[in-house]
Amino acid sequence: MNAQLSDFLRSRRARLSPQDVGLAGYGRRRVPGLRREEVAQLAGVSTDYYIRLEQGRGRQVSDAVLDAVSRALRLDPTEHAYLHDLARPHRATGRGRQPIRRSVRHLLESMRDTPAIVVDHRMVIVTANALGVAVFGLTDDLRSRDRARQFFLDPKSRAFFPDWAADAESVAAELRLQAARRPDDQRLTALIGELCIKSAEFRTLWADHKVREKTQGRKRINHPTVGELVFTFERLALADDDEQTLIVYTVEPGSPTAERLAVLASWTAAHDAGAEAEWRKDNDTAAH
Repeated sequence: MNAQLSDFLRSRRARLSPQDVGLAGYGRRRVPGLRREEVAQLAGVSTDYYIRLEQGRGRQVSDAVLDAVSRALRLDPTEHAYLHDLARPHRATGRGRQPIRRSVRHLLESMRDTPAIVVDHRMVIVTANALGVAVFGLTDDLRSRDRARQFFLDPKSRAFFPDWAADAESVAAELRLQAARRPDDQRLTALIGELCIKSAEFRTLWADHKVREKTQGRKRINHPTVGELVFTFERLALADDDEQTLIVYTVEPGSPTAERLAVLASWTAAHDAGAEAEWRKDNDTAAH
């Protein structure tokens, strides 16, 4: 965590110039961005104190100092929270993933015309409604539900997500945020390590130290059966569960996506009905 804190502070310094923060730029600079003493001046702390903080040697740093450094570096709210997580990481509660409540399952099942999924903090799809399964091509193979690995390690994801480059930045930024919140999560650490080793794109994005938590936005996919689908998504917290979130994908009524989604929904319903009929037939035969 100390190394991540050091790298993050240096990366945020590097993106600012003295002119950005109202300082005069004196002398030639060997590296871009603000000097440490300039950040210390803006934050109202001693240069030695800031250097120790940036080197990960600042013990028991106060909220006031972190807030001052955040203002000095022009951090946005997500980066501000990330700085606090890095400087004073909290430890996991040990509760682990909570089972999906029956009420959440009923909610998913009631959304027959809207794709919806539940994901955990490692970007694994825990469960989905029927249309969510159809849209994202989920199967019994757990690899189809491991969104981060599939996104960076499966070449087909570049065709499935037309905005792959922008989406990749969001995925890496979200994982960095989760890693700071859960420093003791060994599976999350292993996921990030694997992606750094196997994906040059992820390795580059990880080195940028961007953090972002996307709670809503636009998502475009190129579905192999019905073609392009354009969604607006909302990411919703589940009560008493800080590891899993519900993501709902809505469409503009009367749009081409709405028409294509209706076709996909009808195929899904027909497939489900056929599967249920086959199941009943097999059970009736077994009973006799």
